Amino acid sequence: MRSARGIRSCRARSARPTFTTLLAPLNSVAKEKGSMSQDRNPQAEQMADESMIRNLTAQANAIWPQEQALFARYHLPPDCRIADIGCGSGEITSRLAALYPQAEIVGIDILDHTVGLARGRHVSLAPRVQFQQGDAFELKLPAGHYDLVVCRHVTQSIPEPERVLAEMKRIAKPGGWMHVLSEDYRMLHFMPGKLDADRFWSECVPLAVRGMGVDERIGRRTWTLLRELGLQQLAVDYVTVDTQRVPRETFAAIIEAWRDGYTEILSAQSGWKREEVRAYFDAMIASILHPDEYAVWHIPVLGGRKAV
Repeated sequence: MRSARGIRSCRARSARPTFTTLLAPLNSVAKEKGSMSQDRNPQAEQMADESMIRNLTAQANAIWPQEQALFARYHLPPDCRIADIGCGSGEITSRLAALYPQAEIVGIDILDHTVGLARGRHVSLAPRVQFQQGDAFELKLPAGHYDLVVCRHVTQSIPEPERVLAEMKRIAKPGGWMHVLSEDYRMLHFMPGKLDADRFWSECVPLAVRGMGVDERIGRRTWTLLRELGLQQLAVDYVTVDTQRVPRETFAAIIEAWRDGYTEILSAQSGWKREEVRAYFDAMIASILHPDEYAVWHIPVLGGRKAV
């Protein structure tokens, strides 16, 4: 892991507006899921499925133990301001609140019901931590305001992720940081069996996502997008979700949630039969749970600093 340079010194801050005042514009945002167009959110139905909540929980449990150490490279002040874009049910927002106990944090998600779930689950963190419905393509947040802007598990699910990254840069302070976890589905590897998962990820998934306008290999492209934005001190690290570092049941729960939420759309968009898509998911789950087999998912986590 590469450490960041250019540590910011502690600095006196001028009087600033209250957290609630700064978020006030969000209260006028339309509360309907349709406030993000279907074109911008091609997986809206899957994101709204109950399987997504299971997925977010399993992913947080699998990834956060390795990921949390990466935040040290940002050298944030104790009273930092953080925005978590695409916060879902607040799994990571709440963990950031524990990591930075004096921080003011806002979590933004497009879906009303996940925002409501996050508020209910983490009510004890209010008002220091707030959750608001919002569109990642057009954030109703002040420019140049946040010490850290986080976005996890979003870039692979939307078209034109560079637009969301540009919005993240806009709301980051000069000298502030962006933290992006960017999935890449060709970085999933399983032992070949009767069904070879490599075929699923290299044939079925690309056919399916082509119709959605998203990039299943965005993880390897995100560094270039951040560089094009002019971010400095770029770093790329990998969280390794595998059957050595993560409990097999937790890893399997991720794939189970994908199976339950995405089988229908993958079948419809790729032309593969529903039963075939499900069989591949089931084979991956069985491989993860098999005590004599190894499986791994490498997940890129990128960091970069906005120029001062």
